[in-house]
Amino acid sequence: MVGWEKILDEYSNIIEAKVSRFLDENLRIASAYHPYIGELYNNLSEYVLRRGKRLASCSTLLTYKGYRGEVDERILDVCVGVELYRHSILIHDDLADDDETRRGAETIHRKYCQSHGLRFGTGVAVFAGNILYTLALRAIVDSDFNIQEKIQTIHRLNRAFQDVNESQILDLLFEHKMPDIAEWYVMASKRAASLFKTSILVGAYLAEAPTRDLEILEDAAEHIGYCFDIQDDIIDTFASEQEYGRRPGGDLIKGKKPLHIVYTYMMANQPQIEFIRRAAQSGLTDEDLEKTREIVRRCGSLKEAVKRSMEHADSAKNLISKTGMNIEVKEFFSSLIDYIKESLSWYK
Repeated sequence: MVGWEKILDEYSNIIEAKVSRFLDENLRIASAYHPYIGELYNNLSEYVLRRGKRLASCSTLLTYKGYRGEVDERILDVCVGVELYRHSILIHDDLADDDETRRGAETIHRKYCQSHGLRFGTGVAVFAGNILYTLALRAIVDSDFNIQEKIQTIHRLNRAFQDVNESQILDLLFEHKMPDIAEWYVMASKRAASLFKTSILVGAYLAEAPTRDLEILEDAAEHIGYCFDIQDDIIDTFASEQEYGRRPGGDLIKGKKPLHIVYTYMMANQPQIEFIRRAAQSGLTDEDLEKTREIVRRCGSLKEAVKRSMEHADSAKNLISKTGMNIEVKEFFSSLIDYIKESLSWYK
């Protein structure tokens, strides 16, 4: 495990412990209201605490530390809110994409569909995501920051929640139309870019970072988000099931339009485009997936998407180097961005 991973692992564990205690407290309240709601909160706790990197909440924590030089209970309480906010989005994302698993276990809607059918499971997932969002706000309200700081933090979270819902609608729309590069970026500007902007800027704002740094970090976070999204989408097409944790190609089957596929429709010939379209509509066999990968490689669209991702990574690193954060945190973000960028090389 390299340096930035050790830092991420250390702070992830601290945040998880805080999240666990917060959810346990609310589980007791929910169970007193009704046993079934208590069971739901227990399932939500299991869902949130499945092992992940906690990139959003750790970005908040480390940015705060980068300016304050320390971690305190106030920022940990806000990190609980950021983590719950992130998972409220994931529950709705799982539902919209009809995904069956998240980090190797059942999604919320899938779990509840099995007991009382599709309509029940869908409804529970909608309400469960909303519950996590309200808990996220409560964690922030209960923190010891002053009232103005809390209001500004909640304002940022609310804006981000609106943004991600708008981008999810465009993501669904693109299953039925082909965006151009500019339109893809319109959608992506409110996806991972929005999450990273919110998590990083919350930490910087609460640490009283200079206004100029807030502006720089907003641009840097947007570039990190674009890099992350492009990488994540390529992984869905090119990873093996063993590496990915589920069968790859799911986005293609749904008709989604990741950046490398937008480029493919611009750069491949018509028979190749028709093959990709028909293969996806037919369920994408392993053989069809491999042929699709070959088309994406040969026509140059994978290379173009990777180039874009690397450009965003380099821009983010350059911007972060210009901030007043301490060297430890600058190096953390630089190494994290390098990891995202360099992990693209295995798609060749």
